[in-house]
Amino acid sequence: MKKLVICFCSLVLACIAFNACSNSVTYAELLEDEKASINNFITDNNIKVITQKEFQDAGCVTDVNKNEFVLTTSGVYMQIIDKGSEIMGDTIRNNDMVIVRYAEYRLEKDSAATQVMSNLGVGQITNPDIFRYQKTGSSVSGLFKSGMMYYVYNSQTVPQGWLVPFNYVRDGARVKLIVPSKMGHETAMSVVKAYYYDIHKFQLFR
Repeated sequence: MKKLVICFCSLVLACIAFNACSNSVTYAELLEDEKASINNFITDNNIKVITQKEFQDAGCVTDVNKNEFVLTTSGVYMQIIDKGSEIMGDTIRNNDMVIVRYAEYRLEKDSAATQVMSNLGVGQITNPDIFRYQKTGSSVSGLFKSGMMYYVYNSQTVPQGWLVPFNYVRDGARVKLIVPSKMGHETAMSVVKAYYYDIHKFQLFR
């Protein structure tokens, strides 16, 4: 009888383990869902995707009237609405402090983009997101000093996707970005979700 009980318990545990394994989602499947969410967003918003070469041939600009986004080598989709200052020296440099005005949306596979946060409201004027830009050789990074991204996600690390435009824009630029999880903040990476950003302004202060 005792052996029968042990065998029965073992069978139950094996079934539980099997169900847990069969119901789990693999990382590859999460990446497929993320890719689907990006493609759906592109289709739903009538975005025209251009290559890096087409972008460079056009003088590193995107045609806003055609709703062009360039698919960069990093996997980030970028639309430059305004390059910012006409003064060539107003580029983002190492140790610059950058103020960011933006709205953040999470992309879902089977639904419209969901707004997560925004600092564009009147109440955010005195509490913008601020980070320090750092460049060492070909490596770039950013560390938040204050703002909603820092406090909501409890991390100082600026999404790598936010730094991609800095090769092409200057002080006061406005861009839109579709950022895959691998180029996003730590939460994006952990849940394998892409995020869309409407960044109204990258503003420098030195």
